[in-house]
Amino acid sequence: MKNSNRSKKILFISTFPPVECGIATYTKDLTDAISTIYSGDLAAEICAINPTTQANHRTTYTLNSNHLLSYLSLAKKINQDQLIKVVHIQHEFGLFGGEYGCYLIHLLKAINKPVVITFHTVLPHPNKQLRSLVCELVAHSQHITVMTEDSSMVLQRDYAINPDVIAVIAHGTHLIKRENKHKIKSKYGLSHSFVLSTFGLLGPGKSIETAIKAIPHMIQHIPNLKYLVLGKTHPNHLLQQNDEYRDHIKQLVQQLGIEEHVIFINKYLSLEVLLEMLQATDIYLFTSKDPNQAISGTLSYAMSCGCPIIATSVAHSQAVLTPDLGLLFDIQNHQQLAQAVIKLFNDQTLMNRITVNAFQKTRHGCWENTAIKHLSVYQSVSEQIGDVGFKQPKIQLNHLHELTTDFGIIQFSQLCEPDLNSGYTLDDNARALIVICQYMQLFQQPNNLKYIEIYLSFIEKCQSATGDFINYIDKDQNVHIQNNHVNLEDSNARAVWALTTLISMQQKLPKSLVNRAKVMLLKCFTWIEGVLSPRSIGFIIKGLYLYHQVENDQQALKLIKILSDRLITHYDLNHDKDWQWYESYLTYANSVLPEAMLIAYLVTGSVGYKKVALQSLDFLMSKQIIDNRFRTISNQGWCHKDQIANEHGEQSIDVAYSISTLELFYETFADIKFKAMIDTAFSWYLGNNHLKQVMYNAATGGCYDGLEREEVNINQG
Repeated sequence: MKNSNRSKKILFISTFPPVECGIATYTKDLTDAISTIYSGDLAAEICAINPTTQANHRTTYTLNSNHLLSYLSLAKKINQDQLIKVVHIQHEFGLFGGEYGCYLIHLLKAINKPVVITFHTVLPHPNKQLRSLVCELVAHSQHITVMTEDSSMVLQRDYAINPDVIAVIAHGTHLIKRENKHKIKSKYGLSHSFVLSTFGLLGPGKSIETAIKAIPHMIQHIPNLKYLVLGKTHPNHLLQQNDEYRDHIKQLVQQLGIEEHVIFINKYLSLEVLLEMLQATDIYLFTSKDPNQAISGTLSYAMSCGCPIIATSVAHSQAVLTPDLGLLFDIQNHQQLAQAVIKLFNDQTLMNRITVNAFQKTRHGCWENTAIKHLSVYQSVSEQIGDVGFKQPKIQLNHLHELTTDFGIIQFSQLCEPDLNSGYTLDDNARALIVICQYMQLFQQPNNLKYIEIYLSFIEKCQSATGDFINYIDKDQNVHIQNNHVNLEDSNARAVWALTTLISMQQKLPKSLVNRAKVMLLKCFTWIEGVLSPRSIGFIIKGLYLYHQVENDQQALKLIKILSDRLITHYDLNHDKDWQWYESYLTYANSVLPEAMLIAYLVTGSVGYKKVALQSLDFLMSKQIIDNRFRTISNQGWCHKDQIANEHGEQSIDVAYSISTLELFYETFADIKFKAMIDTAFSWYLGNNHLKQVMYNAATGGCYDGLEREEVNINQG
């Protein structure tokens, strides 16, 4: 994030890369996420604790943790920096000088900024001195964050901390593009291996020997087993460059004669390589022997990559590892560990189910969502933070391309993997054609012409001799029986919209593509006038407007007028003072109706159309924008006149429809209220929704299917 003189700054006091430790990595990931999510008026800066080399570009201050005067000097500098609005301290007892890190108290007493402290370790049953210190730290801060509910309960129970000042924010995880496990194994020379792994800075506390002792029994059942020990030795455990712990466990491997089954990778792995290694892992082993360990970034990262977990029963694993995510075993009990691995190995169905559960459970804790939750804490302790704008992500089509075969775009996905069994639909290929045409309008990348060809060809295959379309084609490219049992007006109308979108770009696309689209569109003129469904009418009017703009086609203009009057009739029959709408309920794609009315006004100049367009859009937005947050009409029963509206069950595509409508209103009237509505609607994807969770996967470019009451539907269909 580039800081400007106007940036409101959050100062993180923490270790930071190139220092190699879990808290340094945590702080970098969190500040990276803040930079990714929020615009330049919020900056994350670093006060590095005991930096080992020259300062990182984000480091504006440093702290020598063993010198008391350094704390007082730092406090003075913080107080003088008017842009620092919140100080966020990453706390571990060993990071700060004095007994139990008590030097930190002197900093807290001297600064005049709001303070947030994240406790990375919460020790239960403290002695009197430890309890007193923690209570004093809390007394000199405005808010505390911990990463598990158990840690929060320990603070309340053993330290008598007021729960109102505690926020539970799970350790962040990285969004990933789920890759084929066999492909990744092949990349790293692990083909045909059943892979176990452990990663992190190596030290005796990880109890790697527990896993090693279990291997002789495991390979009797799993002869192709490989155990990867990933990561360098922790600097605190290197004595005069002697790596005693690593040497010890290597000797144990030799004594047991299992050298071909254990691979040590003595490197601090890049994030990209680490996430690939975890995706190649069949079972992740967490063997810590610290019963009070309250958090583990390594365990969180493994779960976020879909790894089934087998873990020692310590505080953190007990808190997060439900039976649908993995298995627990007693500390240092290698017999139980071996039995657990063999159990999962023999139950592939359970392992697959755990993988999906792990993706679902950890997605809500991705770093982007963690940043959003932290901003809420900062806003609660400092009024000067105020509203912070979102940064729009870069457009990428990776997932769209992944979903597309040579035949068309696949209807659904399981997580981010295309589900070919779901087949193909006219609906989705029409939408895909619209998207790729709009992308070409912006970026003119010739390599995307092949996708226009694929989607257009699919629409051609769906059109009958009478000009109308079928919607469903199965995975084997056969017409699906479902076409005989559904209302096809909407899908037919979307096809018209897609064809006219392509035609409207005739100056930028090959003439052969445009001519094919025109031939199909002209066949549609035989049935368009008979369309009755309001939303179908809306989609068709959108399309005919695009066509009329480039062709000045009088038949298109005539059809717009006929269909617009049909919508006006719907409005006249259903609206009243408190319900300014075209039907007695709001369902899906609602915004296309006022948009169609606005188009009717634009092509005819009739103020009656304009009045209805504005009235109905204002009514719709009053139902969808509440307290500066956008929400779509719930698909859990829709919103009926004279009834209390259902909540939740929000579909991502409905937000896109609303943005498209609002853009036309803004272009037409140049009223900044429509621009504000666009920003609010788009921010729904970025976390401004009732769950405060991002609704897209930045690693794939895919959008999640829906927002439910308590979770996100993370399929990207």
